[in-house]
Formats: sequence, C-alpha cells, structure tokens
Amino acid sequence: MGKPKKSKRQKAMRQKQLQYQEDSYAKAPHSFVFNRGHVGKNILHLIKDLRRVMEPFTARNLKARKKNALKDFVNVAGVLNVTHFLMFSKTEIATNLRVVRIPRGPTITFKIHKYCLCRDVISSLRKPNLEQKQFQYHPLLVMNNFSGDEMHTKLLSSMFQNMFPSINVNKVDLNNIRRCVLLSYDPETKLIEFRHYNIKVVPVGMTRGVKKLIKTTVPDMSKFEDISEYIKQGGNLSESEAELDGPDNEVVLPQRISSRGNIKATKSAIRMTELGPRLTLQLVKIEDGLCDGNIMYHDFIKKTDEELQKQKKMRDSKRNLKELRKKIQNDNVRKKEAAKEEHKQKSLAGMKKENQDEGEDEEEIDDADYYKQEVGVEPEPELFSGTNSKRKHRSESEGPPKKKIRESKPLDGNTKKNERTDSKFDKNRNFKVKDTDKKSKGKSGFNKKGKLFKGQKRTDKKFKQKR
Repeated sequence: MGKPKKSKRQKAMRQKQLQYQEDSYAKAPHSFVFNRGHVGKNILHLIKDLRRVMEPFTARNLKARKKNALKDFVNVAGVLNVTHFLMFSKTEIATNLRVVRIPRGPTITFKIHKYCLCRDVISSLRKPNLEQKQFQYHPLLVMNNFSGDEMHTKLLSSMFQNMFPSINVNKVDLNNIRRCVLLSYDPETKLIEFRHYNIKVVPVGMTRGVKKLIKTTVPDMSKFEDISEYIKQGGNLSESEAELDGPDNEVVLPQRISSRGNIKATKSAIRMTELGPRLTLQLVKIEDGLCDGNIMYHDFIKKTDEELQKQKKMRDSKRNLKELRKKIQNDNVRKKEAAKEEHKQKSLAGMKKENQDEGEDEEEIDDADYYKQEVGVEPEPELFSGTNSKRKHRSESEGPPKKKIRESKPLDGNTKKNERTDSKFDKNRNFKVKDTDKKSKGKSGFNKKGKLFKGQKRTDKKFKQKR
C-alpha cells in the first residue's frame, strides 16, 4: 500500500511553517568571519572555531583570497543578508579583531591579548560534549558588566546584541537552546572575556545510579545480587566524580525538555561544558563609518576639539577631491565613447558611399567635354569636328586605371624565361648543363682527303659513291 495522501489543510499548514522558517532565517543576523592579509596558521584555526560559534547564521566555508578587496565582501553581503563582518588581521605588534556593521558601520577594533583554540580546550576536559546537533541552533548570548553609562560601553553592548538573533522569552523553545556565549567586561582592566559553553539539563533529587538507569544505555550490574545494592552504593561513584548541585544552578522547568527525567514543573540542574575558543579582548577604537570614518572613541589617543575639527576638514577635503577626480574621469570616459561612436558612424557612411559609387555605371562624355575638363580651355571647333567618339568618365574615387596582366603567360619569380639561355643556364642551380634539345652528334669519320674529323655523319648517296 502507498503512503496516505495529505489533506489540503495539512499541506497548507506545512507550507505556512516553511514560509515562517524562511522569514525567520532571513530576519536573523548573518555574519562573515575572515582574515585580512597574512595571519598565520593559528589565527586561521581560530577563524574556523569562531565560525562554529556563529553557526548556523554564518558562511562556514568562506574563502578569502589575497586579491579580494573589502568592497567585494560588501557587494555580496546585501544578497546574502549579511549584517556583520568579523575580520582578523595581524601586525608586528599584536593581533587585531574588527567587528563591522554592514553597510554603514560603525567599526569596532579590538586587540587580542590572549586566545585559546577549541582543540586545546577540549583536550583538557574529561568528558567533552561534541554533539553535532547542537550547532544547528544559534547560541544564547549572556553579557556581564555592560551596564555602564559611558557611550562606548553602550555601543559595545548594542553591537554584541545585534550579532545574535533575539529571543522572545514567552515563546522560546528550550529544546533549541543548546549553547551559550558569555561576554564578561572588567571595568578595572578594560578587558572582555569571551567564552563558549554547551548547555545541558539534568534532573535533580536522584542518585547517580538512578540517573544511569534513566539513560538509554543499561549499566553493568553483574557484580550485584540485587538492583538495590547498585542504587544504594551510588553506581560505583567515587568522591572525585561527585557532581555538586546547589541553588545556584537549579531551576524549575517551565516546559518539558526532550532529555529523560526533565518534566515540566520539576526541579532540574543546568550543567555547562566549555567548547571553546577563549578570547581576551581589549577595546582600541570605534570608527563611525566602514573602516574609514571619524574616530568616535580611542583608548590610547586623546584629541582636543580643535584637532578633531582640523582632522574632519582634512578628511572632507580628501573626500571632495576624490569625488571631483571621479567626476572628471567619468566625463572623459563619456567623451571617448561619444568620439568612438561618431567615428564609427562616419566609417559606416563612407563604406556605404563607396559601395554606391562602385555600383553606378560609368558616365560617357564627348571628347570636347573631356578636353575642356582636363585642360581647362575650350577646344578649337576643327579639332573634334570629324569624330563623334565618346570617352568613358572614371570617378576620382576609383583612381588611375590599372595595368592589365595577360593570363596566358603567368609570371614566375624564381626563374626568368629566355629561349636563348634557358637551355644552357639554370638560375636555380647556378651552373651550366648540357643542351638536351639539340640532336646528338654522330660518330667520328674521315673526310674527302682522308683526314679524321669529328662531326655529324653524312648519309647521302653521293658521299657514299665518292668514297
């Protein structure tokens, strides 16, 4: 039997859900994480780890080449709904991270004091959680000590909040919250600690052995006579493996969680396992535009109002000069295109006129008119009185008459034909050869006086009779 067909209502609900998912995906903030310039292998690994943090709303396999400029990424960002750039760069002094809001800024530059890769964090854990399904959902953002009244602190908090999708507390599904990103700001040192954790919910109020029984895997109880011994001994749990739960991490679940033992309105404990990477950041400066605007805040350099005004005037003059040069360049390009088009039209008109002149018949004029046209003086009446010949008029575009070539005797550039010398001299070989056209000489004989001679042998009858 085939599968039962879905009703119209089921198809409509399915289509509505797909449309809602597409809309929510398009509204979510997307990001690009890439490097600018040569950064080294460790920073490239850090870029890959940070892409895992920003999943699923990031380009996982983005490739940034040397020839790619920043404007190339900006042009693509609008089509892919990208809202933020995270750019890593390395200098002789330090490694920097720039967070850019697309398309008009601002740009926040951080100095990376310390960092630790995911592989280093996972290698230090006894039981790391590497479930791949947790990266299908975006992380939960947790911020600490970002409640200052300073402008740069407020700008930092708004920038970090807009990098991750917002959450509606009343409608959120707890099963989709699998990871969290922690950002902690220290006002004294002015450093920001970046951490990435996995979130797990376990039931509270039961022993270790009961928790193992709840799981899908059945524990080894071959050493016990009864299951009660297993439960009382805590499932062979040592003191170093004890998990201490307290009021700090215990909550009452508002809805049911998919894992076993976590029921609605019951108390459960939240366990967090670090996934990495770790970053220690320091705010350096905040720019107004896209990496080239006014500096709104700088941690190292403080300028007066007069210096800021002077810097603004200099930047405006450079911008106006750039716009003027661009305008002049566009005008020159338009003039060249217009001149090129005009030359093309003139060439086509000349070719058309030439074709028309070739198609016309040659005009015939009298000898008197031809004489007047060539000499410029009226001919005498007796000069062309007896003749009534006509001359063919040739247009000036055709030029002088061409010399006709006889087709019966084709020219050959290698040999020069001469009847008198061809038989004795070959130009190609450049030496004399025997003449094969003449008749071969006869055998030597005797003349009338009995002398020996060399010549053609006579065969006439009188010569034979005399001999």
